[in-house]
Amino acid sequence: MCSSSSKCCELILADTYIYISPQFYQQEASKLRRQIRDVQNMNRHILGEALSSLSFKELKNLEGRLEKGISRIRSKKNELLFAEIEFMQKREVELQNDNMYLRAKIAENERAQQQQQQQSNMIQGSVYQTVTSQPYNRNFLPVNLLEPNNEYSTQDQTPLQLV
Repeated sequence: MCSSSSKCCELILADTYIYISPQFYQQEASKLRRQIRDVQNMNRHILGEALSSLSFKELKNLEGRLEKGISRIRSKKNELLFAEIEFMQKREVELQNDNMYLRAKIAENERAQQQQQQQSNMIQGSVYQTVTSQPYNRNFLPVNLLEPNNEYSTQDQTPLQLV
């Protein structure tokens, strides 16, 4: 039991007395304060601050630790980058496969529509020309759109003048 006037503390646990001196706690607190100060100084040094207090050997040691840390960081970054590239390549293959499947389905539907149109034309007794569908390709512009339009001649137009 601890009293406010006593300079020591006793702890009673199952009929066992443990004497804990206040000096022990003071020593522990001082050790912890020193560790906190050391960690804070180390963080400052890693950030490149408060380097004037370091010797050449300490600076060299710090530089080596920083280079090892940077090496590990770059290694991990490259590992993640390569994993992302691999994932994207797999995704690209999946999308290409999906695209081919969808193009095949479109072509199949167009053939079915053509056959259905031909059958309905035969049933009606009319002879129509069947229009063959162009392959669906929205990624390309027709060639004639890229050529200049010669229908409108600029020679017949009078120039405008500002007065």
